[in-house]
Amino acid sequence: MELTLSDLAPAAVPADAEAFLARAGWGGAAIVPLDGDASFRRYFRVNGPAGSAMLMDAPPPHEDPLPYLRAAKWLDANGMRAPRILAEDAARGLVLIEDFGEARMREYLDAWPADEEEIYRNAVDALVRLHRLPPGPFTAYGLAEYQRETRLLVEWWCPAQGLRVDAAGWDAAWQAVLAPLLARQRPGVSVLRDYHAENIMLLGGLEKQGLLDFQDALVGHRAYDLVSLLQDARRDVAPEIEEAMIAHYLARAGSQPEFRADYARLGAQRNAKIVGIFVRLWQRDGKPRYLGMIPRVWALMERDLAHPALAPVAEWFAANVPGELRASGGGSYDQ
Repeated sequence: MELTLSDLAPAAVPADAEAFLARAGWGGAAIVPLDGDASFRRYFRVNGPAGSAMLMDAPPPHEDPLPYLRAAKWLDANGMRAPRILAEDAARGLVLIEDFGEARMREYLDAWPADEEEIYRNAVDALVRLHRLPPGPFTAYGLAEYQRETRLLVEWWCPAQGLRVDAAGWDAAWQAVLAPLLARQRPGVSVLRDYHAENIMLLGGLEKQGLLDFQDALVGHRAYDLVSLLQDARRDVAPEIEEAMIAHYLARAGSQPEFRADYARLGAQRNAKIVGIFVRLWQRDGKPRYLGMIPRVWALMERDLAHPALAPVAEWFAANVPGELRASGGGSYDQ
């Protein structure tokens, strides 16, 4: 029987955590569980005489900490602020990392909305610094991966809405839409793939942006993480802020042919993927709380589909998804 996320006890301290911490010089430290995310990873704050640190439990075979370790070390070596690795046991899936504290971008903006433009500008500036680096030691973000991700919508969302759709036509439409941008993403930049307000810590000073959740990094198009930041599934970003930040990015990083068209392409691609993932988290993993975010993601996807570059995918939606279902923000769900 397949293990699901709901089978894991988020509050349970791993049985060998204390021994791991003792070997790392943190013996006797208090271990406090933190809220889980949408994966099998679990996090704990460790408090001891030396201060605080974060314990990541990425248990095999469901998780592999090696991609996280590789990305964190590369980012840190290249002047980006990933948490520093304090100790690691990759075979067991335990990693002790630097604690960035409590000042997360999402909660900061909830408390201080007047600072939104400045905070987003700092986040865009961090992307500019990342994109000035040579691509990291990551796999290329190719057409096969893009299409594997978009396929999640027809594999999970469509059945949840009782739709029988043209899956082959969906793949063909996305191939037509995405093929033109592939040449423009070479040699590419490091793409963190989940760069948004809940994965950015505000450190202050010159460093400003602490990065989280980058273990799935690939080498791809420089519009991808900008879309992830500005078309956020978890919080509303005003269209005028989105437009100002795109303009700020282009002013700092330089213009690129078809950048705005590619931004729309990757926005629709990412949002289609997220809709599928959120339904999968509900149906397969017993996490229905993500369903409430689908209307926001759906609205963003519809906006991206209005761009002429998305015409083949927009035509597929017109032929396969009833207008009233689209107008409802992605349908309803029996929980």
